[in-house]
Amino acid sequence: MASVKIKKQNNKDFNLEELKQLTNDQLIEKIKSLQAHNVQLKTLLIKSSTETKTSVNRLKKPFDSSKYLFRHVLLKFFYLGWDYQGFVVQEDTTKTIEHYLFESLTRTCLIKDRESSNYHRCGRTDKGVSSFGQVISIDLRSKLSADNQHDIENELDYCKLLNRVLPDNIQCVAWSPVKSDVSARFDCTGRTYKYFFPKSCLNIEKMSRAANNLLGTHDFRNFCKMDVGNGVVEYIRNILFINISLFDENDTEDNERTMYVITIRGKAFLWHQIRCIMAVLFLIGEGKEEETIIDELLDVNKNSRKPEYFMASEVPLNLFQCDYDIENNWRYDESSLSIVKAKLKSMWTFHNIKGTMILSMLNELDRSCPTDLEIQNYLHLENKTKRYIPLMARKRCESLEEKIKHYVKRSRLEIHNEPESTT
Repeated sequence: MASVKIKKQNNKDFNLEELKQLTNDQLIEKIKSLQAHNVQLKTLLIKSSTETKTSVNRLKKPFDSSKYLFRHVLLKFFYLGWDYQGFVVQEDTTKTIEHYLFESLTRTCLIKDRESSNYHRCGRTDKGVSSFGQVISIDLRSKLSADNQHDIENELDYCKLLNRVLPDNIQCVAWSPVKSDVSARFDCTGRTYKYFFPKSCLNIEKMSRAANNLLGTHDFRNFCKMDVGNGVVEYIRNILFINISLFDENDTEDNERTMYVITIRGKAFLWHQIRCIMAVLFLIGEGKEEETIIDELLDVNKNSRKPEYFMASEVPLNLFQCDYDIENNWRYDESSLSIVKAKLKSMWTFHNIKGTMILSMLNELDRSCPTDLEIQNYLHLENKTKRYIPLMARKRCESLEEKIKHYVKRSRLEIHNEPESTT
């Protein structure tokens, strides 16, 4: 008897009445077909299970660091910190630069773990602060043998490896082989910060004259957040360079939207020092304080207790450059940097479009309904207060001596001779 193909309808099993209509040969054929189908399904399931187990085992295979040599390097990278909770790893969030950095170092098997990586950072930046020239020192996996460690040209391209897995707003730009005892933090000879701001209502000339009074070695306890709880009891720092200039030297216009940048260089800085300096300079530029307020605040014998005032915004602050006197050879890869530049150009394009769109709205509103609204500096919270109180007439914070006494009494004071540079 010729075989009969049985067609399923809507992928459902035949009901009892339909089966009763089939002949014995048809039923036998159906059973054989179902058995073959079951064998096929079992084969597919076994194959899929085997592939899954193999894939999982491959992912779980530990990195055997004993098979590789490691070399000590400096890594230079940038990050846009606006969407992050700061540089340093924190227990209650993963939105830190260090979290993504070490996640990438681990994924690329460039380190075994953080504890054994001989890691130091040049500086720690706070929430919202960016950097173009952050530097870390760390031991990274090398593909070279012990005899070929000086063959740098054929070493792993650390930046390219990391940038493939790092977020676009955190990217490595260069690396340098260094001696094993080099520390990105302790061997740094200078740190340069830049703070970007529009002119708005500010008197730039007055700010520049006042800024020059910050040059040199001073006790900056009134220009920072005193971190006595972490053992910082010495607040003398040396500002080597300070300058306010046009961001674009070819900019011929000078109006409220003209962009300026202040550049400040020193060996080390205190917690929030740059933002406090900018806050006082903004008050001077707005005409609320005289230039002499800088000297008043630097005279800690006369004014040992800091007046309460708001810091300037963190968004415009950038750790721009970290300097080293040690012998190093920064390695820049052209192909890797072209990808990084493309990412930056993409980000710039969309940020600039947003800024230009907002500017067009402002211009249209100005044409439609001209007003005499006072031009404001939106980077400083002092503008939100209804009545301005001069700095020297304000409530004062505890003095350094009072803070030290407080922490000694609670047995929490540990004195650090060289506190970590933070801003």
